[in-house]
Amino acid sequence: MTTREGGSYKDDREKQKDVRMSNIVAARAVADCIRTSLGPKGMDKMINSPSGDVVITNDGATILSQLEVKHPAAKMLVELSKAQDIEAGDGTTTVCVLAGALLGAVSQLMARGIHPMSIAESFTHASGKAMEILNSLAIPLDLSDRESLLKSAVTALNSKVVSQYAGLLAPIAVDAVLSVIDPKTATNVNLKDIKVIKKLGGTIDDTEMIRGLVFNQHASHSAGGPTRVQGAKIGLIQFCLSAPKTYMENNVIISDYTQMDRVLREERSHILNMCKKIQKTGCNVLLIQKSILRDAVNDLSLHFLAKMKILVVKDIERDDIEFINKTMGCIPIASIDSFTADKLGKADLVEEVGTSESGKIVKVTGIQHDSKTVSIIVRGSNKLVLDEAQRSLHDALCVIRSIVKKKSLIAGGGAPEIEISMRLAEYAKTLTGVESYCIRAYAEAFEIIPYTLAENAGLHPIAIVTELRNKHAQGEKTAGINVKKGAITNILEENVLQPLLVDTSAVTLATETVVMLLKIDDIVITR
Repeated sequence: MTTREGGSYKDDREKQKDVRMSNIVAARAVADCIRTSLGPKGMDKMINSPSGDVVITNDGATILSQLEVKHPAAKMLVELSKAQDIEAGDGTTTVCVLAGALLGAVSQLMARGIHPMSIAESFTHASGKAMEILNSLAIPLDLSDRESLLKSAVTALNSKVVSQYAGLLAPIAVDAVLSVIDPKTATNVNLKDIKVIKKLGGTIDDTEMIRGLVFNQHASHSAGGPTRVQGAKIGLIQFCLSAPKTYMENNVIISDYTQMDRVLREERSHILNMCKKIQKTGCNVLLIQKSILRDAVNDLSLHFLAKMKILVVKDIERDDIEFINKTMGCIPIASIDSFTADKLGKADLVEEVGTSESGKIVKVTGIQHDSKTVSIIVRGSNKLVLDEAQRSLHDALCVIRSIVKKKSLIAGGGAPEIEISMRLAEYAKTLTGVESYCIRAYAEAFEIIPYTLAENAGLHPIAIVTELRNKHAQGEKTAGINVKKGAITNILEENVLQPLLVDTSAVTLATETVVMLLKIDDIVITR
């Protein structure tokens, strides 16, 4: 009886070990998949979906969100990159590579018979120490220092497919964020206040920021309506300028021509009365929300509005209503009876602009409402470049948002990771027992970042990391890998800076994920 119990206990131990190893192997496979995308010399991935769509990117969160991952532990790494994307917006590849290296350290420690809970506690302790080290390396920053903000935005863009346009996109990102916040008091940025519109045609050089509104739709041209209005009074309507319909299914039986003429006459006078009410308020630009129940406008109403010299932009998406309201101060109007002059927004100029042979946009500039919103038009010669430019710009905006949240910068180029690695290894020597052993393994895992940076740049990783450790041992805390020169230099002089939040968030999230995976000893499948 005793042997059987002992045997089953041993089997349980073996099963737990197998489950943990399976989790570690699956999660590391995902981390290794995107490791080659790290850094300015990282490779890009081409993702082909079953529907035939192609995505070219080296953004960790985008790559992982497109992957079809079956293993639950591997899915945790996909969620990890999403969490980093939400928290900091940049460093999504770093966080996964770091988690993969920590899991490698875990498997070595477990092979030596150290209990998973001891490893988890030591890693959590080490993570707290790593935070202290990062904070000691941070360089405080004032939001009025535009130059430093530009440097960090350029650093974020340098690792993207569109890195050659970093000099153009970085100032746009910085100016856009500074336009929607009060630099003296801001602690966060609502990126919904920055509307990014993609427009095919032209090149990335044509990307511009507009202090106003841009509509992807063109103005209505039927019946020769205006396409340019100065001194605009803008109305935003959510009702339909077409013949009324009942909510229930109905049939109207017409027996002779006089009744038919009467129906047409009534429809015409109904629409004309609505258009006259709109004109009476002084409105000369009309934005019409898209309707799914029936036509928001018909040819007759467009004809009347064109005669009244009212510029019409139709098919405004429901999601854009709040942004338009915030930007122009015009209140959405739900019925014709409540259409009054005080609900209109005012702007100096509304005009339709051609962007390419077929593409047109409507620009609203000189808005008199004091709004903290901006619009950015991203241009690109094809869909792949356009999508990647938009993703890169989003990352640059997130980097500036991270600086607003935590007003500190830190050196890039693998400098903070090597400093953490060395300082934690020294700290581990002051401890005794299993904890010292675990923290040393945690410290060594951080070398994966400079090692991968060097490897992806085609340098000799072992020689580079050894030289980097040597420089840091001599007290050069900002020595990092300069991938352009292929050597170790003072990375601050090269203007390679990143927000402190990106690094602190990556370390915290990677450690939390690894500790969570460590605590799993069984996978139960439910039906």
